[in-house]
Amino acid sequence: MNAASAPTAARLAEEFATTFGYSPQACFRAPGRVNLIGEHTDYNNGLVLPIAIDRAVHVAIGRRPQDRRVDEEQDRPATAAPPRSPQSIRIVSDHRDDSGERLSGQFTAAELVPGQMRGWLSHPAGVVDEIAKTTGTMVGGVDLYVESTVPVGAGLSSSHALEVAVLIALDEVFDLGLNDREKVLLTQRAENDFVGAPTGIVDQAASIMTEAGHALFLDCRDLRTRQIPFDLDAEGLRLLVIDTRVSHSHSESGYGDRRRSCEEAAGIFGVESLRELDEAVDLGPLTDEQRKRVRHVFNENARVRTTVDHLEGSGGQAGHRIRGIAELLLASHASLAEDYEVSCPELDTAVEAAMEAGAIGARMIGGGFGGSAIALIDAADADRVGDAVIAAFAARGYRTPDVFAVSAGTGASRID
Repeated sequence: MNAASAPTAARLAEEFATTFGYSPQACFRAPGRVNLIGEHTDYNNGLVLPIAIDRAVHVAIGRRPQDRRVDEEQDRPATAAPPRSPQSIRIVSDHRDDSGERLSGQFTAAELVPGQMRGWLSHPAGVVDEIAKTTGTMVGGVDLYVESTVPVGAGLSSSHALEVAVLIALDEVFDLGLNDREKVLLTQRAENDFVGAPTGIVDQAASIMTEAGHALFLDCRDLRTRQIPFDLDAEGLRLLVIDTRVSHSHSESGYGDRRRSCEEAAGIFGVESLRELDEAVDLGPLTDEQRKRVRHVFNENARVRTTVDHLEGSGGQAGHRIRGIAELLLASHASLAEDYEVSCPELDTAVEAAMEAGAIGARMIGGGFGGSAIALIDAADADRVGDAVIAAFAARGYRTPDVFAVSAGTGASRID
């Protein structure tokens, strides 16, 4: 239940050289995230409080030597990258398909069309497409080798971490000069406009902006941020991630339906987003479903504010600030299950079993319909709580969950 071992820059460079036949220029990492509290508030211009975790997507990148001819690669090893065109972006991952082959692909910036690419490759392609639209730079002639310790489909933002890792690598190699805010917005547009997933902004912001040992208090309306102390080690605590292994897809699930419902509710009151509404507004004009969605968003924003108060000391005693958010986590899960209706039996089981085994607080995280839950636990209880959750899943005939502890890591960066 410990964090997965992160690849070193030296090993990434070695894998890159083996794959592409020359040495990379640099290596980068972009972490996944756990949203401590503030779920389905980001696309409503609300408040969120994520942490970057100590699991990340790692990328080695190189611009291909200009004096190498395309046909020189005809004698490359069978395990190396696919053939290239001069302006292609080639990407090879350490993940493998059902036949055991490494995932790989290539494309050029000029050929990209939103909505016409599917699967994992659409995420880096979306970044390349958005770089062209935003900066006018048609990146190409580069190779990327990717390794990830962020579980796919677990609600820990693996796809956004991939987008961020590719972006910060391209930003440096092509000297794009993007600041953090621009990087956050660019990756969101790549996800929304190219991939076709109507996600908010919390995942990219957490991956790019968060400092180690802190949570990121983000106002999604204006992107104002504040680093909030969240030192689990100081209080002898851990966050246990319970990956239910129930897959979900934001672009194909009820996530989009929830977002549209909120947008329709805001439109009825003539405002751009639910954040513009006074929380004392009469919700009578809305349907029952819309009222439930709005009620969750209002209450979740309030829970974020209260959580920040606890962690900064104004709502809890020093030395016990993190423990003071337990009831807020549980209330968030109940609201997501009952008002937003994005939980599922496996997520509910994860929360219930963790609490019965002695967790301090727990809730589902991410878009829902699968993915992961988190449990706030004493560090010494990690194995016991994890074993209890696994046993509860087995008793109900569910797939065995992946259970592991995470800490509050640092945001995206170059690694040496």
